[in-house]
Amino acid sequence: MRKFAFVIMAFTAACSSDANHLGNPLLLPLNAVGAAFGNAAYNQTRGQVEIFVKINHPALAMDIQRGGGPTLTKAFDIAGVPQSIRAPHTLQLQSDIALYASNLDALVVAIMVVSG
Repeated sequence: MRKFAFVIMAFTAACSSDANHLGNPLLLPLNAVGAAFGNAAYNQTRGQVEIFVKINHPALAMDIQRGGGPTLTKAFDIAGVPQSIRAPHTLQLQSDIALYASNLDALVVAIMVVSG
């Protein structure tokens, strides 16, 4: 009888709304489905940004150096970067332009890191 009570108590504690690293185990299947859709959407957006960066790299690097421009705006639009973040992030991109001039993947990651 004690074992049964312990098991019931463990399941009840696991299903609480208090903070824990696993969350509610009854919601795990729903969370997995949500994560799968979220990952698919992110991967599709990242792929679009990667293609755009590879095709437009010289113009994109020039826009970053100038502090903005139509190519950088289009890259931010594709990535879904919020308007409020674009100006400060452009300054960050400018500070690392030497890296992005030679490493396209780093530029893709730098754009995607602030995507919405």
